Amino acid sequence: MSGLKPVLLAASLFFLSLTACNPPASQQQTPENPMDQLLGKYAEVNLTSDISHLSPNEKEMLVLLFKAADIMDELFWIEHIGPKNDFLASITDEKTRKFAEINYGPWDQMDNEKPFIASYGEKFKGANFYPHDMSMEEWDAFDDPLKTNQYTLITRDENGKLQTQWYHQAFSEQIEKAASLLEKASELSDNPSFANYLKLRAKALRTDDYFESDIAWMNVRNNNVDMVIGPIENYTDALFGYKAAHEAFILIKDKEWSERLARFAQFLPELQKQLPVAEEYKKETPGADADLNAYDAVYYAGDCNMAGKTIAINLPNDEKVQLQKGTRKLQLKNSMKAKFDHILMPIADVLIAPEQRKNISFDAFFSNVMFHEVAHGMGIKNTIDGKSTVRKALKEQYSALEEAKADILGLYLVTRLHEMGEFTDTDIMDNYVTFMAGIFRSVRFGAASAHGKANMLTFSFFLNEGAFVRNTDGTYAIQLDKMMEASRKLTGAILKAQGDGDYEAVKNWIATDGVIKAELQSDLDKIMEKGIPVDIYFTMGPASLGL
Repeated sequence: MSGLKPVLLAASLFFLSLTACNPPASQQQTPENPMDQLLGKYAEVNLTSDISHLSPNEKEMLVLLFKAADIMDELFWIEHIGPKNDFLASITDEKTRKFAEINYGPWDQMDNEKPFIASYGEKFKGANFYPHDMSMEEWDAFDDPLKTNQYTLITRDENGKLQTQWYHQAFSEQIEKAASLLEKASELSDNPSFANYLKLRAKALRTDDYFESDIAWMNVRNNNVDMVIGPIENYTDALFGYKAAHEAFILIKDKEWSERLARFAQFLPELQKQLPVAEEYKKETPGADADLNAYDAVYYAGDCNMAGKTIAINLPNDEKVQLQKGTRKLQLKNSMKAKFDHILMPIADVLIAPEQRKNISFDAFFSNVMFHEVAHGMGIKNTIDGKSTVRKALKEQYSALEEAKADILGLYLVTRLHEMGEFTDTDIMDNYVTFMAGIFRSVRFGAASAHGKANMLTFSFFLNEGAFVRNTDGTYAIQLDKMMEASRKLTGAILKAQGDGDYEAVKNWIATDGVIKAELQSDLDKIMEKGIPVDIYFTMGPASLGL
């Protein structure tokens, strides 16, 4: 916290003052302790991997990467609620504290960010990226070209006026520590391209200019250890969707599974041309240097570790990098398998028609997720009028629509590759039935989640198109032909909406179809009654790897 400038420090202390009003534990919970039920929404998983093949230098490097990741975790706490230790010190009940750690604050991320600590009200949509007392009129009148930059905080100057502050200035002390750790780690790397990335990422943290390091990361190949670090995703900024939040992943490459995936990259340029939408919505040519690989995740920190856990990565987000080089699509195989075993299969046993349960498979789940990430790099990044990126045009609605695009376009890509005879790892029926079970898994993330809204958009569209039948016993059976056609139509509709950049139209669409209706909620309640977790959380760190 000592790296904060005075204005931000004052703002943080204001946020922390709210926690001082917390009632004692006896007032935070009923005698039955509702935290038992809330904690039951998560299954605990030990996040580990075989690192016996790593060199002594690589193992020593991992220790430094863990320390750098912990700094990203510290920064995300500040961005979301305030300094971690100050916030947690106000919670006396052990179970409430544990649930607060999972959620990085007092709001249940899996229940539309409902506060679970009595002294907290509704979460400010802009988290701590903007002053909580900022009005829309004040924002509109604030004339600063950096105000929409992903890497600036909006704070107040000594006169109470809005000002922008680069992350590397606001968090100067923490950033310098993290950058130094990355530089030390680079000296231990056995892979020259990864060492170069770490050096350039250190420079990027100090300058908030990530382009050069993003390009360097695209060139990382054949490395045993990988890392994503920095301000990456915009989900936490639900006010405008502008600000990127700090996070880190540490990954160990699964070379056997990576070899299975690598061959699909060659088909992406042709698949872009085949997208089911008018030519002007697919005229962009994403970089063809796509990287499909499988990894074991061994550490999540910051934004990516809050509540629901990412099981695949498609980065960089920078549209310029995507168009020039493409993206790297990293499948987190151990995290994916944990969700399949603990969540997807139990859900299928409740909500998928018995005769179709045989079509639920991990290989189908893996391929659906993989092509979800592939789909993020395809489609259109700039509105067809050439005035804006899709991200800026759709503001806070962008993330939900982009996740819906990736879901449904990914399924379309799997289908086309099946039809081309290039993807034979699964039966196409397995992909579609597993996709349906995946919808039930993801809608439980809630309306505050981009992924939850995205899956409800898809569910509503499938419902209207007759892509599935809900049986009298509350189980669902897909109609393969209708679902395949609905997937094609929805893919086209989303790509058109993105290219048009019509904010109001997308906002209305999500408000109408991105919510859980009563009948579906009653079916989802059956999952909760069975005690099936919503997501997972991790025991992880150097000790889990034996370091």
